[in-house]
Amino acid sequence: MKDIENVCNEHIFNQVYKDYGKPIWRFIYYKCGDSAQADDLVQEAFIKLWQNCAKVPLGKAKSFLYTVANNTFLNEVAHKKVVLKHAQLQPTKVDSQSPEYILEEKQFLKKLESAIANLTEAQRTAFLMNRIDGKKYREIAEILEISVKAVEKRMSQALATLRKDIENI
Repeated sequence: MKDIENVCNEHIFNQVYKDYGKPIWRFIYYKCGDSAQADDLVQEAFIKLWQNCAKVPLGKAKSFLYTVANNTFLNEVAHKKVVLKHAQLQPTKVDSQSPEYILEEKQFLKKLESAIANLTEAQRTAFLMNRIDGKKYREIAEILEISVKAVEKRMSQALATLRKDIENI
């Protein structure tokens, strides 16, 4: 019965937004590295879902949103190279660690951020979805519409690249 129901009902649409808004935002943010762009792309995906609500069964809403967000992103960056930029939004805190340790930690984080930014978009997306969101390979494959083997290969390549770029990771 849920598959037959569509998302034209405002209550149902709001629930779909609550369920999928943040995961789709994170998915797009990992791809583009720009929170404002991720906001825009997620908004565009939900607008398209509302415009096509009569055609999209409730059971297909998640897939529709991921597909629209991803395709919109790909259209925007067809001729651009995407560089992932991480903002350090952590508040300043008192640290009892030695200054040398703090410096080494900051250097390691910069090296890690740089290494992640240097991954291919496909590797970075799979890596962050797995390591940050905790998604299983099967879930990543479903979202990206690729095989589990392709996710395994992307993860393997990402980890090999990170190990090479950062010693003792």
